[in-house]
Amino acid sequence: MKLELAFTCELPNGIHARPANHLEAACRAFSSQITLHNLRNDNQASAKSVLSLVGTDTLLNDACLLIIEGDDAEQAHDTLTAYLQNEFPHCDEELVVMDEGDVTLPQSLMNHNPTLIRAKRLSAGIAKGKLIRYNDIELSVFEQETASLNFEQAKQQVTETLINKAELASGQEKEIIKAHLGILNDDTLNEKVSGFVTSGESLAKAILLTVAAITETLMQSSSAYLKERVLDIKDIALQLLMTAHPHVQVSTDFTLTELSIVIANDLTPSQFLGLDRDYLQGLILTQAGSTSHTVILARAFNIPAVSGVEIDACAKHEGETLFVDGGLGIVALTPSEAVSTYFERAMWIAEQVKASESEYLNLQAQTKDGHKIEIAANIACTVEAESAFAKGAEGIGLFRTEMLFMDRSTAPDEQEQFDAYKQVLEAAGDKAVIIRTMDIGGDKPLDYLNLPHEHNPFLGYRAVRIYPQFLALFHTQIRAILHAAKYGHAKVMIPMIQSIEEIRWVKEQIAIVKAQLDAENVVYGEFELGIMVEIPSVAFIMDQFCKEVDFFSIGSNDMTQYLLAVDRDNDNVAKLYNSLAPSFLRLLEAVVKGAHEHGKWVGLCGELGANKKVLPLLVGAGLDELSMAAPSIASTKAQLRQLDSQLCRELFVQACNCATIADVEALLEAFAQSQEGKPLLDVECVLLDCDFNSKEEAIQTLVGNLGVRGRTHLVNELEADIWARESVFTTGLGNGFAIPHTKSDSIAHSSISIARLNKPVIWSDDEDGAVEFVIMLTLNKNQGDQHMRIFSGLARKLIHATFRDTLKTMTTEDEMITFLKSELAL
Repeated sequence: MKLELAFTCELPNGIHARPANHLEAACRAFSSQITLHNLRNDNQASAKSVLSLVGTDTLLNDACLLIIEGDDAEQAHDTLTAYLQNEFPHCDEELVVMDEGDVTLPQSLMNHNPTLIRAKRLSAGIAKGKLIRYNDIELSVFEQETASLNFEQAKQQVTETLINKAELASGQEKEIIKAHLGILNDDTLNEKVSGFVTSGESLAKAILLTVAAITETLMQSSSAYLKERVLDIKDIALQLLMTAHPHVQVSTDFTLTELSIVIANDLTPSQFLGLDRDYLQGLILTQAGSTSHTVILARAFNIPAVSGVEIDACAKHEGETLFVDGGLGIVALTPSEAVSTYFERAMWIAEQVKASESEYLNLQAQTKDGHKIEIAANIACTVEAESAFAKGAEGIGLFRTEMLFMDRSTAPDEQEQFDAYKQVLEAAGDKAVIIRTMDIGGDKPLDYLNLPHEHNPFLGYRAVRIYPQFLALFHTQIRAILHAAKYGHAKVMIPMIQSIEEIRWVKEQIAIVKAQLDAENVVYGEFELGIMVEIPSVAFIMDQFCKEVDFFSIGSNDMTQYLLAVDRDNDNVAKLYNSLAPSFLRLLEAVVKGAHEHGKWVGLCGELGANKKVLPLLVGAGLDELSMAAPSIASTKAQLRQLDSQLCRELFVQACNCATIADVEALLEAFAQSQEGKPLLDVECVLLDCDFNSKEEAIQTLVGNLGVRGRTHLVNELEADIWARESVFTTGLGNGFAIPHTKSDSIAHSSISIARLNKPVIWSDDEDGAVEFVIMLTLNKNQGDQHMRIFSGLARKLIHATFRDTLKTMTTEDEMITFLKSELAL
């Protein structure tokens, strides 16, 4: 039987290695021959080979066919139809790369006439180090050599090496190593090498011919992303060649002994991982693109990187100290003292920003009046845990374990699940980890479970409702969690619970699993048991649920949908979906109140938790925890410390009494305007005893300090605004004072910054152009003409020697702020 299945590729990066792995696994479950036909370019390839799939050059929005031919074609057609509709579009996400547009270089740098090479921006940050060249290894050196191992032996050794590295790795490093394992074991690569060997070629020649063939296919792609996979193929080939030819002397030792910036034509992922990151400060690459795995690793390890720089352009500077700015896309050669000072100060400011953020990362989440609310992270896989805690998570509020079950042909066994849960618990230390049992079925179907198609999956056969049918699967998950629970503070949350009968059944199954483990003399840990509150009926019997479980976590996304009878993915009704509906807020109040009346803990793990506008309402609702994506944690902690819990409670009560969503939104807007922002004059913007050598240093530092203090998130743009005003007319007022100023959209909190210098700097070419006291005004554009009123007031005051002398002789920041507030009536 021969069937065809039409679909459109919805993947933002097209079918590259990772989604190809997913599609290959889905197709390999069937005996039928399955071919992918790209209708745009007429390329066809086996859907059971990762490299063949990648070679079809399938891009976003390409029309495609899966041609299925064989005895199980009908079953494959039905299963793959569901897979392509429900799972395949979600197996990859758009890769965030740096904007390739031109960057305006800071005037504070350009005024020093630096010697710069413009480059493509790959990984942000500033690096300083000695320039060291990485010498390429030519694969052709192996061509005439006799291999000590055959292909299978070499492949087995490389596989074992990669597996061992993967076990020690995490995050992007682990994902890329796993991708290389997939390439190493790909049918196309193995068949090509074996075919060339069978035809009489040496192993080295066979590998080189295979690399050439696959490279030619990839380079024909119109996608830069797919072209950049060539380096991964060469990486695998080099590892195979070196393993099969251990007697061939190639220079693989590249030892860094001091802080270095490495320049190379190509640097494979394995070569990058072999560099000592204690000394590696930055990368200059000739050919790398934004999405190469080497660059992805550089970003993961915070190594500044640029590309598009020819080695010859830097050759004579080998061994010299230089700077690389990955954010600006420049290499600074032979830096003068002034240029070095600019970069050193920029690096210092960046460190201060990082330190400022880390201050919130490590602080307990609480309001300014001391009310504590745990801020936790939502994660979907084990590699996210370590990063979440590094970003300030006080626990894992939602571990979506269903991701372990998806994109595969069979369910994970107990050992695989145990390893995953153990890894997260160990990363958490003594922090709590809420492990949600598998929320699959309905809108998250798994082919190997053969669940029925449903017209309304959100209200259908999913989560806890499928556990009785797949009891062994549920028991295996509970066994794995119990086994892992001894390694940390584990909590287990059951999704889609709507009745007491369901939670009692779950507790019976946990008791059965424990009895089995006891009978097997298996040592296990204990966990707290909770439910996800997403079905509104739970709110009406909270007193009964409190007798059965230890905690609750509100899934705001589904609970809003179920309460309002709105499918938020349906464009026709999505506008009706809004968690600010007074009915939802009253339901939230009922759940929290019901839990707290019985001494139970209640959190919220839906998207609402990271909504900064809604945060005062959530605080006012009395929630014990908010769980969100890790990047939102630090800013949420910072905002919490600006809120008063009692005022938030009053706000929430008022919101619950509103009649419409518009009324609630108006209430939130009024509340936001009533909150105090950062004061115009504050000691955090006062810098005394500054050792500046130039006007450029003064402006760079004052604007940079505003970034450190969270008063602007657009430092370069704000500095450009300051310099734009300076280009019109100098802001030096004579008598050693200058008042640089701007009204800008790039300032979040209007500020008056002050710098008192230890020695004068030249501010203009005027006779009285030396300045030793700088007062910088940076006001938001919504401040009307306030900046001119303050400027005029300062100018009038500075006419008087008494005023000037008082500012020059004050000993503390507080004293200076008090004096200026009084004199300027601020």
